[in-house]
Amino acid sequence: MTKGKYIQLILILGSMTALGPFSIDMYLPSFSGIAKDLHTTVTLVSESLSSYFIGISFGQLLYGPLLDRYGRKKPLFIGLLVYILASLGCAVVADIHVFIGLRFIQAVGSCAATVASVAMVRDLFPVKEIPNVLSKLMLVLGLSPMLAPTIGSYVTTYYGWHPIFFILTFLGGFVLIASQLGLPDTHKPDRTISLKPKPIINNFVSIIKVPQFYTYALTGSIAFSGLFTYVASSPILFMDILKVDATVYGWIFAFMSVSFIGSSQLNSLLLRRFSSEQMIFGALVAQITISVTFLILALNGLLGLYGTIAMLFLFLACLGISNPNTAGLTLAPFAKNTGSASALMGATQLGIGALSSFAVGIFVKDSMVPMVAIMTCTTIIAFIILNIGKRKIKETVVNSGDDEIMVGH
Repeated sequence: MTKGKYIQLILILGSMTALGPFSIDMYLPSFSGIAKDLHTTVTLVSESLSSYFIGISFGQLLYGPLLDRYGRKKPLFIGLLVYILASLGCAVVADIHVFIGLRFIQAVGSCAATVASVAMVRDLFPVKEIPNVLSKLMLVLGLSPMLAPTIGSYVTTYYGWHPIFFILTFLGGFVLIASQLGLPDTHKPDRTISLKPKPIINNFVSIIKVPQFYTYALTGSIAFSGLFTYVASSPILFMDILKVDATVYGWIFAFMSVSFIGSSQLNSLLLRRFSSEQMIFGALVAQITISVTFLILALNGLLGLYGTIAMLFLFLACLGISNPNTAGLTLAPFAKNTGSASALMGATQLGIGALSSFAVGIFVKDSMVPMVAIMTCTTIIAFIILNIGKRKIKETVVNSGDDEIMVGH
């Protein structure tokens, strides 16, 4: 492979990876504008975020078998077409309930790019090169939450919220054309793969029964739901409660991403000295300490804008350490079923994330206390599940056979 071809593949796969985060984060600064235009509340607008998370959770399970059965490009093309049409619909919608429904459809469409990009990395690159390629895609994934809300805040401030969805429509079109013209057909359709519900469900059930899978998948997903709680609460918290404008909110959101990315990089260094199990335990103890302190300060009204940012920054840093480790140990026992295990883990994480962001829509209105309470409860529950589940694991598998386990967020 020439260097030019390598760069081209990375750029296209990176743009496929970025589509999801851009769709989640870019419209966050426009919550107030959408609420005003659609004659509703910011709380109801935040339900569109929950419906998006439910859509991604469903899409994770849908595309795995489709990409194996029909090859990579056909499901990708159809998924991106669905995404483009739904994005266009979001831009011209006049009813909040239709908007929430379209966000679900948009998420299901975007999932095609997310799942296909990981599958194509495995198809296109030799095993030794895969960690390097995935780390480049993770960087794109990390940069997206920094860029998207900042761009979104400027677009909202000067042009309103509608152009954000026209930009997402354009991004979807660009990814569709680039992937169809610039990527080879990496996987021949395999008619032996059944799309009947029973074999697919049986496969998933056999994965769920593995103690190491359910212990670390649930621990990681419930702990990580704190991030979804923060993302769903942040427009209400910063723009309605703490009264910052859309542009400042965009910059605050970008700054918070530094915490998550920085701690993920720190995790790589710490793994030279500590095991993944030790890292998860330590990160959760720190997360409990931070969230309980955060709750006490919030209940007593002792946090202003800067104090809130500081506490959230520390909380998100814990997630950047625990998440890659729980993902690695969740997938480690599966040499053959890595794709299905990965899809199931992603669906669990996003499904629980959708529930926590839905709770935000119900409880977070004029105080930060419910947000911090949800974060504290989920962290404690994750810690309890970890300690109960570990008793069922006879021996922790760190690596399965000769397969190198990919850890991705």
